[in-house]
Amino acid sequence: MAEAQNSPTSGSAPAGGPPPVGSTTAGSIAVAAESTVATRMSAPPSFDVADFPVPHGREEEWRFTPLERLRGLHDGTAAAGTTGEGVKVAVDAPEGVTVETVGRDDARLGRAGMPADRVAAQAYSAFERASVVTVPKETVLTEPIRIAVHGEGGTAFGHQVIELGAFAEALVVIDHTGDAVLAANVEYVLGDGAKLTVVSVQDWDDKAVHVGQHNALVGRDASFKSVVVTFGGDVVRLHPRVVYAGPGGEAELFGLYFTDRGQHQEHRLLVDHNVPHCKSNVVYKGALQGDDAHAVWIGDVLIEAKAEGTDTYEMNRNLVLTDGARVDSVPNLEIETGEIVGAGHASATGRFDDEQLFYLMARGIPEKDARRLVVRGFFAELVQQIGVPDIEERLIAKIEEELEAAVA
Repeated sequence: MAEAQNSPTSGSAPAGGPPPVGSTTAGSIAVAAESTVATRMSAPPSFDVADFPVPHGREEEWRFTPLERLRGLHDGTAAAGTTGEGVKVAVDAPEGVTVETVGRDDARLGRAGMPADRVAAQAYSAFERASVVTVPKETVLTEPIRIAVHGEGGTAFGHQVIELGAFAEALVVIDHTGDAVLAANVEYVLGDGAKLTVVSVQDWDDKAVHVGQHNALVGRDASFKSVVVTFGGDVVRLHPRVVYAGPGGEAELFGLYFTDRGQHQEHRLLVDHNVPHCKSNVVYKGALQGDDAHAVWIGDVLIEAKAEGTDTYEMNRNLVLTDGARVDSVPNLEIETGEIVGAGHASATGRFDDEQLFYLMARGIPEKDARRLVVRGFFAELVQQIGVPDIEERLIAKIEEELEAAVA
């Protein structure tokens, strides 16, 4: 097995500003990265922190986020006050996969898309070393690539790139644990015909703060599946974004979150249909319990004028288990052409289905066990999307642990 370790740096931005967007042998990739245009639902992307004013909470993209709990990630004070390395990153990959630790001047950085907010731009300007994981063309992996991101206290800025060559297939698990204040960007670059599944688990300690942007660049006829699982942390704010480099691309974005007392978990998505005949499907589900538990889901889909033949759908469902929890769910569609296959969205938030509980209890199942079965059934379709048995078992156990706390 190939192994590598590196630490996202915790320091100020190096002189010279952010590195330029690189190019590759497939020239369409660099062009596609630059085509991540601004919409009415997002700020103009930029590598330069100065292009983003310090947010005050009144801006559309920040109005749900508790800025005072970001520990200075949003206003630059975190960069000035960092101590220690903060986070350790370890990559365990099957044979044939290249794992590298590179500097800021590596041309492969920044191709999947530019930072879309000030924290992402701060992270891009502040890191000094990045992990680059490359799966060669036509390589089909039978074992997952595992990336362990472990917080050891302090503040850190990180950057990771996962690239698949043409017709390669891989499954990547990114596991976040420990305690840290982390701002990071992750890039997924898929060559033509490639298939990538990514499982990102946020199982932080209670005081951790994690703000991340995930950029996916999907090649011609390529397939990208993302499964985001969020349980831990004080504040977790993730921004998955998808853009296409050629026709025929498909993207599936799944998410599962369990928001406990006092936690803020925010998932903001953008799928930019910028080329014709591509598909996307978004399904996020969350459960909430306890006072001041706050979940936010923003689902933005843009269908540009040139993206004829687009087929897209997004859905968010939330299950509120106790009083005192709050959900903000906002699906958005921006359509610039009528020549599409289909486009739709749905959002629903509610409590337990009394009919389901009655059905189970009428068959002799105690109420406590009946509630557990309803929640497990609510999450079942998303857990099954993971495809890694040990991760699935761990998440089921985590759900059970959260439900025990709710009953108590």
